Amino acid sequence: MNPLVIIPARGGSKGLPGKNIKKLNGKPLIQYTIECAREVFDDEFIVVSTDALSIKKVVEKTGLKVPELRPSQLATDHASSQDVLLHCLERSISKGYQPDTIILLQVTSPFRSKKHLVEALDLFDSTCEMVASVKITDSNPYYVLLEEDNNGWLTKSKKGDFNRRQDCPDVYELNGAIYIIDAETLIKKPMIEFTRVRKYVMKAEHSVDIDNQFDWDIAEMMIEKGYVNHA
Repeated sequence: MNPLVIIPARGGSKGLPGKNIKKLNGKPLIQYTIECAREVFDDEFIVVSTDALSIKKVVEKTGLKVPELRPSQLATDHASSQDVLLHCLERSISKGYQPDTIILLQVTSPFRSKKHLVEALDLFDSTCEMVASVKITDSNPYYVLLEEDNNGWLTKSKKGDFNRRQDCPDVYELNGAIYIIDAETLIKKPMIEFTRVRKYVMKAEHSVDIDNQFDWDIAEMMIEKGYVNHA
């Protein structure tokens, strides 16, 4: 495997301003992801993609270099994750390193650990386009998710004759913590068109995805109560 670990960290955050470098339990949020990546990969394979000088400074205090800032057109609300990944991939190739596997680690998943990353990597092989981390969803479409029909009545999102939640099939939702992607496939088509995607299941307590203040408060509480072990 020729890996390229990409940690996107845009400066602008509407849900929780400055969240990427906001201190969670005394440590900048982005540092959790950097430390996890470093437990598995050498620094030469890790790229933090950011448009913000403030984030660059925080990252470099960890000893990880950020040689350049992300172009402004990739720092807007309209820029996709795939755009950012392809930019990092192109920059890597232009410098003489040809990755075949992209590992996307989002800053907003501080409770992802080395164990999770290694186990997800073990699932990735030439038969799949991507391994994505998921959790079993509480919002099961066979049971609690409803849609409005043309007459304005609520109907189940997914049909099924289940009278109890525990009888419903497991349904998974992406938790945003880990994406392991075949680089060649990434170049050829959008990620939403990937069909050979293998799941890596994580527990709910490790799947916290911080988007707003409520999520942040939950993460702080989990650390305080000992639901996760993070210094």
